[in-house]
Amino acid sequence: MSKSVDHDQLFKQLLTTFFLEFLELFAPELFVVIDPHSLEILPQEYFTEINAGERRAMDIIVRIDLLGRPNAPASSKVSVVINCEHQSSSETDFHRRMFFYFAQLHREYLQIVYPIALFSFDQPFRAEQSRYQVKAPGLQILDFNFLTIQLNRLDWREFLSRSNPVAAALMAKMKIDPADRPRVKVECLRMIANLKLDRARIFQLSGFIDSYLRLNPVEEQQFQVEVDKIKLPQERENVMEITTSWMEEGMIKGRESGERALVIKLLTKKVGNLSPELLTRVSSLNIDRLEALAEDLLDFKHVGDLERWMAV
Repeated sequence: MSKSVDHDQLFKQLLTTFFLEFLELFAPELFVVIDPHSLEILPQEYFTEINAGERRAMDIIVRIDLLGRPNAPASSKVSVVINCEHQSSSETDFHRRMFFYFAQLHREYLQIVYPIALFSFDQPFRAEQSRYQVKAPGLQILDFNFLTIQLNRLDWREFLSRSNPVAAALMAKMKIDPADRPRVKVECLRMIANLKLDRARIFQLSGFIDSYLRLNPVEEQQFQVEVDKIKLPQERENVMEITTSWMEEGMIKGRESGERALVIKLLTKKVGNLSPELLTRVSSLNIDRLEALAEDLLDFKHVGDLERWMAV
């Protein structure tokens, strides 16, 4: 994974856009008792760790009302403050920090605070702590618990039947065998295609997936094979429309590494699978030649056209 990827920003954008879908997927017991129309994203809160001398910003804070009795007075309304923290690395004392965040929010809002931790790191695989305890001889002083979602311990196959945009995106960070990466990417895009979202949300989700499932040239060829296996023609066409859209977007942005993969994907679509030798030669093209190939390949009919172009 490129060091330039802003993991926290990607996850924050995803969750703020699809927060209700996130709750439906991972906190279903809470989701069924909330009023979705009352969702309010609260101002960012900061917590100062005095010992470490650090000032940390909490990730996402949302307030939402619980469903009450019909025609109940407004004074009886009960709200929940949800604090969702994303962690792209494992930290020994993170469970303690979750308690500090909880205490600050509970003190400020004097409402139920529902803490959630979303772990997206690839390693370690051990289960992260989900509670913070303080004990004294003969007395349990504190037993604080929070919801944990550890993506590298979740099997992506268990989410294939979920019609949920957050599931489609986060499958890209779940436990994936390396050989399954092309198939998982296709499944993620297939799920997005079937959700009938607007263009902006499709771009957001597909961009998130592409950030975490960036395929090498060999995987790109397998990706196309997996796309061709989709049985329903309309579904297959929708997936290809998404991939073509962000291929074009990648070209416009001039991302060299992205362009290389996108050109190979377009070539595979136009002339079929490339030989290892051709893959190597295309992958070694400089950016100027790569951009020229991106324009000329639109006229290619078979692999011989590519070989003649490479010989010039």
